[in-house]
Amino acid sequence: MAFPEAIQKLDAYWLYLVNRRWSNPVFDTVVPWLRYQEVWYPFYIFLIAFALINFGKRGAWWIAGFIATIGLSDTVSSRLIKLSVERLRPCNNVDVLQFLQLRVTHCSGGYSFTSSHAANHFAMATFIAITLQPIVGNKIKWVYVWAASIAYAQVYVGVHYPIDVMGGTLVGIAIGWVTGNYFNKKIGLKGLGTHA
Repeated sequence: MAFPEAIQKLDAYWLYLVNRRWSNPVFDTVVPWLRYQEVWYPFYIFLIAFALINFGKRGAWWIAGFIATIGLSDTVSSRLIKLSVERLRPCNNVDVLQFLQLRVTHCSGGYSFTSSHAANHFAMATFIAITLQPIVGNKIKWVYVWAASIAYAQVYVGVHYPIDVMGGTLVGIAIGWVTGNYFNKKIGLKGLGTHA
């Protein structure tokens, strides 16, 4: 499925703005690191420990729901949407490469729409926000800033168009909303220190 030419041109222009016009030395150093899952291992370990220590068996179910959310999001984005749309990544498109500054050492051969980084991280953020907001309050919604920074990094380094990231964001939020509300309805977390 080909993107309409007008949308492709507009998307390429937005990519140019983020990747070239709005670039700076600080972002050039920091932003590429946001994409690497290894950078976020301490955060994931904290979430697992937080869930198990504070919620016991329900915390274990929360971890299972969190993992299932990622798996579902990745399947929908990578296996269903990408393989149906077959949009080339900007870093593999010769018409776009002429103005692109690639800030990673390797451009994946996979397809571009939707961004699975965006889908997965917004799915995680939405699941976290929906399930933990009743326990820790509205400050948990800062996880959306975390997800957005990772999504933005995909465009900044030149491996995705902005519309890829927007599409991934919508997919992720939808999946996280479904899994988060399902978890709250079927299991739910009862309060800090509750192990029942």
